[in-house]
Amino acid sequence: MQAHFSWLEKIPGVDHGNVHVATLGMSVGLLVLGSVAGYASLKAQGEDVAPAGSLSLRGILELLVEFIVSLSDRVLGEHNRKYVPLFGAIFITILFNNLLGMIPGMLPATENFNTTFALGVFSFLTYNYLGLKANGIAYLKHFMGPVWWLAPLMVIIELISHFVRPLSLAMRLRANMMADHTVMGIAVDMAGSFGVPLLAYGLGLFVCFIQAFVFTVLSMAYVSLATAHDH
Repeated sequence: MQAHFSWLEKIPGVDHGNVHVATLGMSVGLLVLGSVAGYASLKAQGEDVAPAGSLSLRGILELLVEFIVSLSDRVLGEHNRKYVPLFGAIFITILFNNLLGMIPGMLPATENFNTTFALGVFSFLTYNYLGLKANGIAYLKHFMGPVWWLAPLMVIIELISHFVRPLSLAMRLRANMMADHTVMGIAVDMAGSFGVPLLAYGLGLFVCFIQAFVFTVLSMAYVSLATAHDH
């Protein structure tokens, strides 16, 4: 097995340096098609919509939506369900890209720092935008600390803390997915021992889910802090 080989490198113009772009593009395209198919399935039922009774695309999407809604309610409160589509998109995009790395001959886009840093920057820009939208110019008080005479010091500390967040999100996701993909590669090479690959795939599924979960929960927490009205 070639540790760094991806089938997408067979596409003209795609090489190891930009395969993460092709992988992300393919995954987003598949997610859009899956969303359209799921929406069409709901539309076909008209107003009499019932939960999916069997394992299907719509059933999987329903489970994911219920999970994100429940998670959002716990972190942000039920009054902030308007943010569910945002966090659903973040979670499902990261999870699906993570899972692609478990397919032999595929490299997850989330293994590349450029991808994870872009996701981190997106989270950073989003929660700051939502904070300004919710609190207006008063949002800036969040950077000044509890008392005015500490403001010069607190501004520096808060700015450093905030600007480190996208880097922290990026490095955590990228490092864990790279380690997970490396372990998967070793496990496949040890396929002569049936138990080893099976255990590695089980652990890989867990890591894929946890990393998408952690990124999403942290993004939720940032939005919760930014949009709170008690700055």
